[in-house]
Amino acid sequence: MIDPPSSAPLTLDGACHCGAVRFTAFLPEGLASARRCNCSICRMRGAVAVTSRIGNFKVTEGADQLATYRFNSGVAEHHFCRACGIYTHHKRRSNPDEYGVNVACLEGLSPFDFPDIVVNEGRVHPNDAGANYRPIAGWLRYTPAE
Repeated sequence: MIDPPSSAPLTLDGACHCGAVRFTAFLPEGLASARRCNCSICRMRGAVAVTSRIGNFKVTEGADQLATYRFNSGVAEHHFCRACGIYTHHKRRSNPDEYGVNVACLEGLSPFDFPDIVVNEGRVHPNDAGANYRPIAGWLRYTPAE
């Protein structure tokens, strides 16, 4: 269990479930950037994501196995493996210079390593919300059974 998540910069390797897609991600905020979102796609995929910048994320194998899904504004790009269907990363609408990287795809990590995860308000995007926007929708907590 990671308690609390470190904000030290970190470089980790990752892969989809079947291993067809492999990548390396530099995380400038370490694991402290871990978060969820409550927009429609994030609610359905249920992943915890950490932040990497576009230039600091490299697909090392299987780029041809990545498929991309876009919806609504088309700015965010959600990438997943064509073979196993696992979401590996996405380009963020809120900051198109960043990727959200699926923690479950990173070597040695699990979303269950984080006892508390902030849930960002994604049902109303900050680019569309105006002055009344509240960026945090809540918290997701995991407590292991003893």
